[in-house]
Parts: sequence; structure tokens; C-alpha cells
Amino acid sequence: MKKSAIATLKRHKKQRLHKAAGRKKSSTSWLKRQLNDPYVLETKRLQWRSRAAFKLLHIQNKYALMQPGHSVVDLGCAPGGWLQIARRYVGDGGFVIGVDKRDVPPISGTVIVKGDLAQVPMQQRIISLLPLGVADGVFSDMAANATGHKRTDHLQVVALAEMAVSFATTVLKPRGYLVIKVFAGGAEQTLLECLKRQFTKIEHYKPPSSRKNSREIYVIALDFKGNVRSNGENSHPCR
Repeated sequence: MKKSAIATLKRHKKQRLHKAAGRKKSSTSWLKRQLNDPYVLETKRLQWRSRAAFKLLHIQNKYALMQPGHSVVDLGCAPGGWLQIARRYVGDGGFVIGVDKRDVPPISGTVIVKGDLAQVPMQQRIISLLPLGVADGVFSDMAANATGHKRTDHLQVVALAEMAVSFATTVLKPRGYLVIKVFAGGAEQTLLECLKRQFTKIEHYKPPSSRKNSREIYVIALDFKGNVRSNGENSHPCR
């Protein structure tokens, strides 16, 4: 099923968009892209929550992160596409939990928590729900709402990435993995240096399902070394 979902992409035929009076040019361009985007079409066929599910599928196919029985946390999980993929890979013996500020309809075999990850009580709640309070993997596809100001948007993305790293280093088992989304050529140097202290291997990866004109890219951090903070238990790992 997981491999056939990707293989099926090549079989979709190009569709024509019928003309409509009064439709804006920008709307026409968006509709054409949606109508002929094989990932959008396959997402509907498979009844996945989002096109973004293919991004995690491509990441999994390349790095083989999730294994049956793993416990994983999805940060910023709405609308739930990544939760669906994670559930398929960890199986009945695994555990999948997602957190988001927005309401996310239930997904069989997963736990979904509504709240703000920036709040310590929410972090503690997630940890309390994890089997033994630890996870094999943490995913973050979080993205702040764009302001139109490049520097501000970049700083917001970095802040979300740092928050994901801070949480991950609290819950990951030794040799665990972390996937976080960044923009504009990757993460800040300070964030990469932080990750290198915490993980054995760091890679950047742009899944084929990521749109070509998108600046998003994913940082794949592998083989967590364990808690190596040096400034106290509650210190930020990247500062």
C-alpha cells in the first residue's frame, strides 16, 4: 500500500480546466495546479487528510525511521496526514500522538491533543501520555503564518524549529530521530550546531512531493545521543 501509493502517481492523466466567467487569474492557476497535481489526486483516492502525507512517506522511504512498535510524536499535526502515515508504519504495537492548537478530528489508533506546545503543562501532558514517557521519534511540520516580511517569517520558523528540538531532547530515547521543517536553504547555523551536539548525523532533504517553488526543506536528525545538556536540566539545548 505504501509503495503503491507512490507508484500510482505516474498513472494519472492530465485534466483540462473548464472556463468560468469571472474567475480570477490567480484562482485559475491554483485550480489548474490542484487538478493536475498527482499528489492531490492520490491523496483523495487514499482518503488521507492532506497532500503533506506524501512528504512523510517520502522521508520514511528514504530513511526508514519508523519501525513496528515505535512511539512517535507529531508536533503541529493538523489536519492529520502525518498521523495517518505514522500509524501505518508503527502498527498496532506502536503509539502515535499528535498535538496542535487547532481541532483535529479523531484518527483511529492515534491520540490527538489540542494545545500549545510552547506551554510547559502541555509538554508535560504529552510526556505523561507516552508509554514510559519516552518516544522513538519526533516529527515537526509546524509553520507559522506568513507575515510577508522575509526576516520576520524566517525568525518565526527558526523559533518553531528550536521549540521542536527542545521538546525532542526531553522525550527522545537514545538513538531516536527528529524531523523538522525549515525554510530558505535550511536552518540557522546555531540550530545546526545544536543538533550536531545532540545527534550523530544531520541531513537536509526536500521530498519529491514538496512543491518545486516552495522554500521548505526538512532537517533529518538521526541517532540521538541522549540528554547532553550542560547548563542545567531546564536549559534550552540550543542556547
